[in-house]
Amino acid sequence: MRNLTTDVRPLRASRNFRLLMLGALVTGIGTQATLVALPYQIYVITHSAFLTGLLGAVELGPLILSSLYAGALADRIDRRKLLLWCQIALASFSATLGVVTLMSTPRVWVLFVMAGLIAGAAAVERVARSSIVPNTIAPDQLKAALSMSFGLMQVTMVVGPALGGVIIEVFGLAVPYFVDAVSVLGMVAAAWALSPQPAPDQPRSSTVASVRSGLRFVRRLQGLMASFVIDLLAMTFGMPRALFPILSIEVFHTGAFGSGILNSAVAAGATAAALTTGWMGHARRLGRIVLAAVAVWGLSIAVAGFMTALWSAAVLFAVAGAADSVSAVCRTTITQTLTPDAMRGRVSAVFSLVVASGPRLGDVESGTVAAVTSPRFSVVSGGLACLVSAAAIALWMPGLAAYDSDRAEQDMRHAHAEHIAAETVGSAVS
Repeated sequence: MRNLTTDVRPLRASRNFRLLMLGALVTGIGTQATLVALPYQIYVITHSAFLTGLLGAVELGPLILSSLYAGALADRIDRRKLLLWCQIALASFSATLGVVTLMSTPRVWVLFVMAGLIAGAAAVERVARSSIVPNTIAPDQLKAALSMSFGLMQVTMVVGPALGGVIIEVFGLAVPYFVDAVSVLGMVAAAWALSPQPAPDQPRSSTVASVRSGLRFVRRLQGLMASFVIDLLAMTFGMPRALFPILSIEVFHTGAFGSGILNSAVAAGATAAALTTGWMGHARRLGRIVLAAVAVWGLSIAVAGFMTALWSAAVLFAVAGAADSVSAVCRTTITQTLTPDAMRGRVSAVFSLVVASGPRLGDVESGTVAAVTSPRFSVVSGGLACLVSAAAIALWMPGLAAYDSDRAEQDMRHAHAEHIAAETVGSAVS
């Protein structure tokens, strides 16, 4: 059992880590309620699978710009202050959505604009928080802390969507937005009590140059780059999140409740897997585990597309969520192990960008395919595309399968030395 249960040493040992986890838990529940409300509201207003999927594309631009800019900021200013500032923006945007919805049936473009603003602020929050975590715990507790962090995030994705679906059914679409605005106070309180998190000392450069430096560092490590690419492909093709309200209304006939259940099912499986990852403390070949997990994810999604009952589909989505959880913990560990603190903000930005962009690209892909064909075909074809993606990455980017955690620290030092040398030469030339 010790090889399954989560190592809780980081919670016992670090006050700062406890604060971050508590704040993320409270705030995340409200955030997930909003993520159910927005696509459901758009589909109820428009009855268009394409416009529901388009929500992901609208969020993508602000998400990309905010993630990259936040990464540069996180490597040059106090990360705790950055975490606080973005909470104020998130609370104001969610409250505005609630007011707009309460007053009348909003125009779709208004919902798109607010969704983009929320996506941008949330991207800053993710970058700031993820760059703080490794500095709150001892190096030998990193895997345990990352596993626990991901597991608690999945708890919010179980409770939040289910809560959001019930709130919509009982109180209407405006209330989840107000719940989200109030829940942000959880992270505000945590960040306020957190110890200062100053950025590491390093030469000053322009924001653009700093972002480019981070991207160059990622490209130098094939295992790191491959872990980003495979997740982006898996989420783009295999995440049918935008179709949950459509499947719930048109296929399963269960309304907002069914939409919340489908969202929660993915997160429930992910939570169960994330909180039983004690065995990963001894795993070396994390890249191979990622490849296998993505294959299981794709197969489960494809089979779910054939289901005719809500609960059978929910079980398969839970299996997919469990596979994604294992993949995410492995990929996060690979990222944080290979990244020195001076680069952590910018690399965390790329990681956050990939993690957040994939599902939104998946919204566009699944919504577009569903509009041209059918929701079922969109789910099945997306799952099969994930299987093809895993095979392609294994063949074309072998650095991921070759990743060995015992050699990771040495690889990180070597890559960082090469990066510093390249940056020094580049500065001398310019």
